[in-house]
Amino acid sequence: MSKISKLIQKLQDRHIPAAVVSDPISINYLTGYYSDPHERLMLLFLFHNQEPLLFLPELDAARAKASLSFPVVGYIDAENPWEKIKAALPQRNYQQLALEFDNLNVTKFKGLESLFSADFTDLTPYLNEMRLLKSADEIQKMLIAGNFADQAVQVGFEHIALDVTETDIIAQIEFAMKKQGVDKMSFDTMVLTGSNAANPHGIPSTNKIENNSLLLFDLGVETLGYVSDMTRTVAVGQPNQFQKDVYHVCLEAQLTALDFIKPGVTAAQVDAAARRVIEKAGFGDYFNHRLGHGIGMSVHEFPSIMAGNDLVIQEGMCFSVEPGIYIPEKVGVRIEDCGYVTKDGFEVFTQTPKELLYF
Repeated sequence: MSKISKLIQKLQDRHIPAAVVSDPISINYLTGYYSDPHERLMLLFLFHNQEPLLFLPELDAARAKASLSFPVVGYIDAENPWEKIKAALPQRNYQQLALEFDNLNVTKFKGLESLFSADFTDLTPYLNEMRLLKSADEIQKMLIAGNFADQAVQVGFEHIALDVTETDIIAQIEFAMKKQGVDKMSFDTMVLTGSNAANPHGIPSTNKIENNSLLLFDLGVETLGYVSDMTRTVAVGQPNQFQKDVYHVCLEAQLTALDFIKPGVTAAQVDAAARRVIEKAGFGDYFNHRLGHGIGMSVHEFPSIMAGNDLVIQEGMCFSVEPGIYIPEKVGVRIEDCGYVTKDGFEVFTQTPKELLYF
């Protein structure tokens, strides 16, 4: 059964006759066709009693028609897309219609509201349920993406020097990945030196690499439709003992969580396993985010590995384990691997060493 058929069956079981998929990644997951429409409109219409329909900009229509076995309708920029959808879908009177609430902006929602006489329900949980457990093929693709991430961070390590900047190193990493043929980085690469790493989502700049401090790398690549995400923190010169102590607490927290993961425990318990280590060391106030996030075709997917989430961990789930300690103006450390749940544990996609490396 195709992914589209599985989703339609899930909706039918809940007496929902139709759905509109608006996230390009969700469309790719369901159909194998990917396009970024930018500000233009791209929607996949699904029905229990007729073929799907993909509506998208005319400039992408030829490629979509060559890839898909169901109808594709394109529109040119000068046309009103909502009027063209109305003409393509004579049946629009449904009691319920499922939409991706997590993806829709107000403009798209108002457009759909003008077309359909229906009560809108959220499609996102159904897609999350489908994407939660990865197949062996998906895991293999993520292992490939993880291997590229290992190569990328190694390029970064090779270009560490006191006369270069954060953005200099990023440029070398991304150039090397393009030469390797990866599609793109899965998010904006972060290289953060010294106190800049004390911001969990710090912004790289022309800061020169600091001596006798820690240097944080957070990066990933997208290849074969799947992404990777990893973080390593390394030493430049001779950091002080406090910085090294913070590093080793963070590493202990990550290793503890990795060892704890297995089917049957909850997401909250995994988070707590790491958090207890950091709190015991007195740094609990400086670990200010969830332990992890799901990963697959998107770098941040369902579920969140965090306090309060009683979701039971199952074989085939893929997520990050990334404790961090961020002490403003002093030090920032994060250590992250993504991986997949096995029948009795957890295997990571990235293999770069985690003992404190010195450059």
